[in-house]
Amino acid sequence: MTIRGVFCAAATPLMADGEPDIARLAAHAKQLIADGCTGIALLGTTGEANSFSILERQKLLEVTIEAGIKPSQLMPGTGLCAAAETIALTRHALSLGVTKVVMLPPFYYKQPSDEGVFAAYARTIEKIGDARLKIILYHIPQMSAVPLSLSLIEKLIAAYPNTVVGIKDSAGDFANMEKMVKEFPGFAILAGADPLMKPLLEIGGAGCITAAANLIGAQLATVFDHFKDHARKAEIEAIQDRIVKVRGISTKFVQIPAIKAMIARRYNDNAWLNVRPPLVALSSVQIEEIDSALTGLG
Repeated sequence: MTIRGVFCAAATPLMADGEPDIARLAAHAKQLIADGCTGIALLGTTGEANSFSILERQKLLEVTIEAGIKPSQLMPGTGLCAAAETIALTRHALSLGVTKVVMLPPFYYKQPSDEGVFAAYARTIEKIGDARLKIILYHIPQMSAVPLSLSLIEKLIAAYPNTVVGIKDSAGDFANMEKMVKEFPGFAILAGADPLMKPLLEIGGAGCITAAANLIGAQLATVFDHFKDHARKAEIEAIQDRIVKVRGISTKFVQIPAIKAMIARRYNDNAWLNVRPPLVALSSVQIEEIDSALTGLG
């Protein structure tokens, strides 16, 4: 597989006025790599990507590299509704040496045909025309309302085998991931939900791109590295149980503000509570509930 590992779907810190907080982003990115994450998936769903302009997204990628994160460790989201904007964001990433991107399908028009979605990806790939590009498809129908069918994925792999190299499956349907592992050997299947990484690895998956990695990247990396080690089975099962519980806490309320509340606790820094509308920060009561749950986990 071209891509394997634990990738953090990084949250984007904001200042009180809603502007991106570059200093905090740089520090957080460094910490995620220190935690053991293979890489960082900037500006995805958890990163509030679709609340940022193209210029803001380009700047955030640039400053992350300037902070010392290697281009090879980055996998930004570049999929937008307009093909021209997807192409521009992807070309910008390539200009910085970032060759791996997570790409949503165009998501404004609902129930498009597989033919139409294929044409959108094909146009983007061919317009960019760069052999370095590696695309991770993004299957998150509960948000995009544009599911990526197995037949569409098969057609994209056949047409662009060196470019369309994997998929982030955030639908939570393990049976769908299992089918992809069986039908597309060598294609990187990455779980979008932390608890599903271990069972996915056990059937031949590639790893994960997940929100809770903002908090438990070290634990996810340990599971990724040692899930086959029978001598550490009890330890890995205990870590997996913790991963499941942390994920459960992160989804108790609206997930993105909840993840940010958990990061705020991690760094003892309430600036991390800031989100962009239409999202709203958790209430003090909700934050206290999350704090209590995390304290219960030790």
